[in-house]
Amino acid sequence: MRWEKLTSPEIGALDRSIPVILNIAAIEQHGPHLPLDTDARIGAHFLNELDARMSDRVLILPPVVVCASAHHMSFAGTLTVRHETLLAYVGDILSAVAAHGFRNILLFNSHGGNQAIGQVILESFGSRHPDCRIGMLTWWRIATEELLRVQESTFGGVGHACEFETSLMLLIDDASVRRNFIPGHTHVMTYDWANSDLLRGGKGSLFRTMAEISGGSGVVGDPSLASAEKGRAITGLVVDSLSEIVRTMR
Repeated sequence: MRWEKLTSPEIGALDRSIPVILNIAAIEQHGPHLPLDTDARIGAHFLNELDARMSDRVLILPPVVVCASAHHMSFAGTLTVRHETLLAYVGDILSAVAAHGFRNILLFNSHGGNQAIGQVILESFGSRHPDCRIGMLTWWRIATEELLRVQESTFGGVGHACEFETSLMLLIDDASVRRNFIPGHTHVMTYDWANSDLLRGGKGSLFRTMAEISGGSGVVGDPSLASAEKGRAITGLVVDSLSEIVRTMR
């Protein structure tokens, strides 16, 4: 169910144990071949599929699409807000949800730059609302082992505007992908202890701008290996895992 599509009496009549999900995304550059709303479209896509499966067993909030993208600001078109702004804004939304009596809340993240601040939001809200249960999920982390079996690219191939994101956009909106501008495997700035492959996390974290990580291309990975069929496989794996997690929240 979609929060904004219901009437006030319909919201009022819902079982307060229903899981409520908020997507935090991004509006930022995705190389020369993908649109700025890629992360937002991918997050919406997964939640559309979840809604189709679970219907009245899950309640989906309107997304927050402009989030933490300061590390992309050297690329035209990127929008961002300060971490403090995002913490306050998302925290206020979640507090409003809690004020209406809902107690099971999930942040669903579709942008790498939101992972750290998302954890802060989680801990800040949770400490202020001990009567609520709140979790955060990032789509590529909830099915990592399964997604590794889908990946064709070598290490560094799944990063940004990559094999996976391009595959998903080919599935979601083929016409939005500028096929003539899809690059091959691009630069990955990495260290043994901190890497730029989303499916193979390093031992620690190192701040770098996207221009540094990508060698100025805005792309990290190998989008040349993308396909709509792969996007469909990714969708199935992620939504399978997401559905199972949501079921545990009631």
